[in-house]
Amino acid sequence: MNLELTDEQDAVRDLAARFADRELVPHAADWDRAESVDPGIVAKLGRLGFLGLTIPEEYGGSAGDHLAYCLVLEELGRGDSAVRGIVSVSLGLVAKSIATYGSEEQRHAWLPRLCAGEALGCFALTEPNTGSDAANLTTRAVRDGGDWLLTGAKMFITNGTWADVALVFARTGEAGHKGVTAFLVPTDTPGLERREVHGKLGLRGQATAELVLDAVRVPDSARLGELGKGFSVAMAALAKGRMSVAAGCVGIGQACLDAAVRHAGEREQFGKPIAGHQLVQELLSDIAVDVRAARLLTWQVADHIDRGLPFATESSVAKLFASEAAVRAANNALQVFGGYGYIDEYPVGKYLRDARVMTLYEGTSQIHKLLIGRALTGVNAFA
Repeated sequence: MNLELTDEQDAVRDLAARFADRELVPHAADWDRAESVDPGIVAKLGRLGFLGLTIPEEYGGSAGDHLAYCLVLEELGRGDSAVRGIVSVSLGLVAKSIATYGSEEQRHAWLPRLCAGEALGCFALTEPNTGSDAANLTTRAVRDGGDWLLTGAKMFITNGTWADVALVFARTGEAGHKGVTAFLVPTDTPGLERREVHGKLGLRGQATAELVLDAVRVPDSARLGELGKGFSVAMAALAKGRMSVAAGCVGIGQACLDAAVRHAGEREQFGKPIAGHQLVQELLSDIAVDVRAARLLTWQVADHIDRGLPFATESSVAKLFASEAAVRAANNALQVFGGYGYIDEYPVGKYLRDARVMTLYEGTSQIHKLLIGRALTGVNAFA
């Protein structure tokens, strides 16, 4: 893996860093308290090309490779993880799935709008009773002439109340993963109700929703990919999506390091800055090592994707390590801040709350340990 960034990648990272410092960092605390980021941020992300990274230009994308994509998400994660999540889902899970599996009609209908920030997508896989066990989802799609009627419920759907299109996974056949099909459902379709989830521990600024589908009618042309192949569409999206989460976790860790180092240099105890105390330096060193290791693991996934190599296990490794490392980094940063870290005048409490969910979604840490274990041994512990 080449660790030297190209001039283009450097420029993209610099653009994202300046955007985060100008548009995200000054507002992140207020958005967290209000439980909503400024909706205008979506158009700004679109104008800079951040919602079209890796999507071909012929469909309105800004092209680029997956390492550049990771660099952008790292900076967005450093600025505000809630905004990073908007991009990870709308671009990373929905737009990339349309680009890979969609018909030409679907690509031209949705990708230019998604890439420009004129529309958002959400990824409707998780249900109230099926999280890690997604293959046993219960939302159903029943044939009705040339249409499908979708009925069921989805839970914890990022962008759910903002999205213009939902990538919905529904059962069209037998039990298990072979009976699932993917559909592109415009969110203004009659029968689709969206209920925002409030009171979250972290990522408060992100629009998270429950979707309720009551005989939602869509034409067969809304089907994404082959009949009964929806679970494969979902797992392929999540394999890359886990890289997105890992990149965002690197951003959280870097934000923790920056804040802790700055505070340690300013705060004085026992007659000198606390940066001069050995155990504070230990906390800072632990954060720094975690951030660097998580970054390299994440870049390795991007490198494998860009070179056409298998990457699913590498993605699980990166997501597992980076999410747990972000929690450790935030906890250590809070310790450096002492009592000040416990109030929201300072950012590290938010970093800890935002980091905690990273170990839960797009595969819990325990699920990823089983995936890695299966790759190592050839034995499926899920069965």
